Amino acid sequence: MKRKLLMVVVSFSLVLVLLAISLVGAGCPAPAPPVKDKIVIGAARPISGPLAMIGDFAFGPIYKMWVEDVNARGGIYVEEYGKKLEIELIEYDDTSDLGLMTRHLEKLIVEDKVDFVLSPCSTAFLYAAAPIFNKYGYILLGAEGGCTTITGMLPKLPYFFSVLNYSDHNQLPVLADLFVEWGVQSVAFIYIADLHGIEYSHIGHQEMMRVGIPVVMSKSVPPFETELTLLLKEAKALEVDALCAFVYPPTTMSVVGQAMEIGFNPKAIVLGPGGNFEFFKDIFGPALEGVSGFGAWNAKSSPAAAEFADKFNERWTVGLADWWGGLHYWAALQFFEQAIVEAGTLDQAVIRDVMATSTFDTVLGPTWFEGGLLAVECYAGQVGQWQSGIFEVIDPGEKRTAEPIYPKPPWPTP
Repeated sequence: MKRKLLMVVVSFSLVLVLLAISLVGAGCPAPAPPVKDKIVIGAARPISGPLAMIGDFAFGPIYKMWVEDVNARGGIYVEEYGKKLEIELIEYDDTSDLGLMTRHLEKLIVEDKVDFVLSPCSTAFLYAAAPIFNKYGYILLGAEGGCTTITGMLPKLPYFFSVLNYSDHNQLPVLADLFVEWGVQSVAFIYIADLHGIEYSHIGHQEMMRVGIPVVMSKSVPPFETELTLLLKEAKALEVDALCAFVYPPTTMSVVGQAMEIGFNPKAIVLGPGGNFEFFKDIFGPALEGVSGFGAWNAKSSPAAAEFADKFNERWTVGLADWWGGLHYWAALQFFEQAIVEAGTLDQAVIRDVMATSTFDTVLGPTWFEGGLLAVECYAGQVGQWQSGIFEVIDPGEKRTAEPIYPKPPWPTP
């Protein structure tokens, strides 16, 4: 009796298996995709505080315009959900405070459980954020900031993708070669005493030594210092050919304004963050003729760059353009969006692998990362110079959009 009962059970089970197979073969609908209505992206940004002057004019307008652009197109198609998903943005003000920024990052990831998090602002903040993103397996697509110190750590930070070009990637090597081309005989450095300034000063010394140009003065100032008259007078007394100011706004503005006040007009002035912004030209006007800075790109760089410049200026209608990072931030977000579509999921690890191994067409042309760094070949320029109101690319080679001016013209008569 038990044997007969066992045979009945086995037979019934086989019938169920065959029925299931037949239903699949007959086109039984696959399980419905998981439900999701939007992609939630968080950010801890300097809405207030001294870094707001960078955030408001660099990555800020770019990511806001990208979110608007994506949502106007109906969102990003994610195969896992079988539809386009619009973006919802959650932003917290880090008040330009590094500790608060890191706490906001943890909140966005652990409590808010956002899908992605945007980059913080500035080199030091980027350095502090990278281990947090990596700890939680979140992609960090860099923005304002580029960290020489973190370069050697990139193999242990697989979720970090650095976007902006920086000191040894490949700005100061190009600047040193330009100084040789111009015949510069001596240089003075003023730099801020934070990670950005210290790294630029260090690599600057290294590169000037490489090309045999003496650095006869190298002095640090606190971040956001605005009184530089004594240091500028010291550089003037040394009769240096070139002054490099590795500083942030508003210190950048003080360098130019106070150099004009004391009649210090070296043959070359190279400015850090701030000198690349359109608002900087709006403040100083024709006085900036021949003043150099890091970057660089402009509407002459390519037809795609010209189209983007028009799109940006039409959206914002005021002088918000960033001639250092703006084009590259937009390209990075285009790259990121295509990586999501290619991955077909919002799984960070899958998207990360796509980003690390793929080349996508962006406003920069073919765009890819090498070991966590945007490939040097992708940049539109490394050094720019204000000429007739345009931040021209003056790198040696085919990306140059204008011949450099050296020596720079005298300051206008007060």
